[in-house]
Amino acid sequence: MKLDLLTTLNADRAARRAVILLTDTETGAQRLIREAEIDQSDRPDLYRALIRAGRSRALKDEEGGGFANVMVPPAKLVLIGAVHISQALVPMARQLGYDVTVVDPRTAFATPERFPDVELLAEWPDDVLPDLGVDRWTAFCALTHDPKIDDPGLIHALRRDCFYIGALGSRKTHARRVERLTEAGLDAATIARIHAPIGLAVGAQSPAEIAVAILAQITGALRLAPEAA
Repeated sequence: MKLDLLTTLNADRAARRAVILLTDTETGAQRLIREAEIDQSDRPDLYRALIRAGRSRALKDEEGGGFANVMVPPAKLVLIGAVHISQALVPMARQLGYDVTVVDPRTAFATPERFPDVELLAEWPDDVLPDLGVDRWTAFCALTHDPKIDDPGLIHALRRDCFYIGALGSRKTHARRVERLTEAGLDAATIARIHAPIGLAVGAQSPAEIAVAILAQITGALRLAPEAA
């Protein structure tokens, strides 16, 4: 690999930007497809699909041939609320490869006994989220039912283009949330990115079932094309 190509690749990976390294298996020639440049590329639909899948593979002749080495950042999951649903979500999400962080200032809930072996921050979201690197490769869930805790987290996530944002609560609860976020200066299109009520509508009842519904919705947001999610 040429030095300038390697330098660009390493810089993108360090900045948590997705890239595709295309290799012509006959000539050895290589080029990078950066996520931010896909719209101007020769095969935008193909490259978007490769990044959504997150898997390297050989390309068919009609796809241009050669090999696509797909490099995407490890996905993060930030949970606002050390609640029963989060207790079920953490081990499931970690099995799927997510880097999980739980944030809740309520020290009675945010205890190592309830959340072993996971990054647990018993702090206000306003204080800790700026240092967590919340970004395009982050799924964000607000689960406390407490606007003082959930709303600042949601505002932070919406401003950082998380690929998934969900919030617990009924439709009435979310209507009041929309009013608060509007008063905070967010426009309707931005607020509409919140999945609320959170999770797929599968009739989930227990915390574990709700966790499954949430992770299924997160998976769809990560893997499916926007029109299919």
